[in-house]
Amino acid sequence: MRAVGIVLAGGNSHKMKELTHKRAVAAMPIAGSYRAIDFALSNMSNSHIQKVAVLTQYNARSLNEHLNSSKWWDFGRKQGGLYVFTPTITLDNGYWYRGTADAIYQNLDFLKRCHEPYVIITSGDAVYKMDYNKVLEYHIAKKADITVVCKDVEPGEDVSRFGTVKMDGSMRIEEFEEKPMIATSNTISTGIYILRRRQLIDLIEYCAEEERYDFVTDILIRYKNLKRIYGYKIKGYWSNISTVDAYYQTNMDFLRPEVRNDFFKGHPSIYSKVSDLPPAKYNPGASVKNSLVASGCIINGTVENSILFKKIFVGNNCVIKNSIILNDVYLGDNTYIENCIVESRDTIRANARYVGENGVKIVVEKNERYAL
Repeated sequence: MRAVGIVLAGGNSHKMKELTHKRAVAAMPIAGSYRAIDFALSNMSNSHIQKVAVLTQYNARSLNEHLNSSKWWDFGRKQGGLYVFTPTITLDNGYWYRGTADAIYQNLDFLKRCHEPYVIITSGDAVYKMDYNKVLEYHIAKKADITVVCKDVEPGEDVSRFGTVKMDGSMRIEEFEEKPMIATSNTISTGIYILRRRQLIDLIEYCAEEERYDFVTDILIRYKNLKRIYGYKIKGYWSNISTVDAYYQTNMDFLRPEVRNDFFKGHPSIYSKVSDLPPAKYNPGASVKNSLVASGCIINGTVENSILFKKIFVGNNCVIKNSIILNDVYLGDNTYIENCIVESRDTIRANARYVGENGVKIVVEKNERYAL
């Protein structure tokens, strides 16, 4: 492959509320058995990109554990591999990452030691399937300095948490506005960029000299009239999970057959770290409708339109509707949960009732697992 990959996975999203109090956004569980970062890494692997760097920072412990072996995404080769970089105090620098451009700058030696002519930069908090080779071919054909992968969203959809772009007839980006209060375009940037490695090094070093730290603001927007920046539109499924509502809806999308089949039955596959757990067990009296149930679960109650992650115990006469239950949760008998996200490793006492009446409710219980 002619490109090296960089996955930006160090940011914190306060819009995720309690869900990111102990994990990075890129480590958020998705669709029963996956983490958000698995989609970017699988796309890299399926595009035959052999060398990938993941830049982590905020609440990185669980994310680093997930990435402790590159074999799950087939990066464990003599050539290339998976590299995980966290902020490091050196003689020259004692800062945490101050922005996306600064994160790349603090690991610039990695890029300087590479030989691949191009770099693909992506975030670790989006769910999608993509062949980066097609974008790279487009980038080369356009003789672009930078290519930004874009997507049209439905009119009326809130785009205030994205960057919006306007392009001319040749797909060259004329306007780029980051997180606009009032959007004048329904075409958003997906946070996926391609540019030449040497040019990226020069742009990042120039940013550092001027103490500028953000890739979008200080490179894309600042250079939009100086560099040939083109947009590449995608039409398939793409979702960013950086808010509670977006995370909930993205998971619920996997209950739709067309989305589920595209990701799990269509070629190429999505890969993840595999746990050695027994298959889900459905005891007499269990009722499950239109739900995803991961391995290691034991179901005694009723589950409808919900996603249960690994190692969930559902007690007798429990009812779970339109909810997401994260890993390793114990639900006591007669529990009722609707329109909720239940945090991992929770113990919900018997006869508890949680209902999200004004949107999605996050349930965080501090009960000891074996308390009376």
